[in-house]
Amino acid sequence: MTQTPPRQRDAVRTRAEVLAVATEVFADDGYSGARIDEIARRTRTTKRMIYYYFGGKEQLYLAVLDNAYRGIRKAEQTLQVDEMNPIDALRELAELTYEHHLRNSAFIRLVSIENIHRGKYIRKLESLSDLGQPAVTILDGIIAQGKKQGAFREEVNALDLHLLISSYCVFQIANRYTFSYLFDPDFTTQPRRDRMRGLIGDVVVAWATATTR
Repeated sequence: MTQTPPRQRDAVRTRAEVLAVATEVFADDGYSGARIDEIARRTRTTKRMIYYYFGGKEQLYLAVLDNAYRGIRKAEQTLQVDEMNPIDALRELAELTYEHHLRNSAFIRLVSIENIHRGKYIRKLESLSDLGQPAVTILDGIIAQGKKQGAFREEVNALDLHLLISSYCVFQIANRYTFSYLFDPDFTTQPRRDRMRGLIGDVVVAWATATTR
């Protein structure tokens, strides 16, 4: 088996570390507020080295966006939906999305920042132009099987379901501090999170099967 040369391993490790730290910095401070000097300090590397690996601040931000969006797609690909009945598969996908967003709050902050910029930077990522397709494809497969079995109503479609799941999962991260202050001081406790995970599963299944019960 061919071993990766030490220098190449170090480069891969350094690039991954810079990307992880840059994700937190951009998510915390936004594109305008983020500083390469701060990223370099946290990674114990040099500004020059970061530019060497990524090319500049904008290129680093684009790499962060690309990596963040690919994370949820990778998580979805771990589901073995072909081995489940469609109702269980739909619930599993909704709950997986909830858990991913909960564990990756930086992703939600990055999405919010990018929308503040009206998608200025994500439009430069041609690599993401087809990234939404896998999510829709998974849902298309679940929906097709559900309709075939008579479990889902004919009006159900992948885009509506994806929007429903995403809107719920994004809201509970993006607004958790204001929502907790205004309505529920226990919004971020584990019992509340468990309840919310189950709720999104219940909602999507109830909507998809509404006229078949």
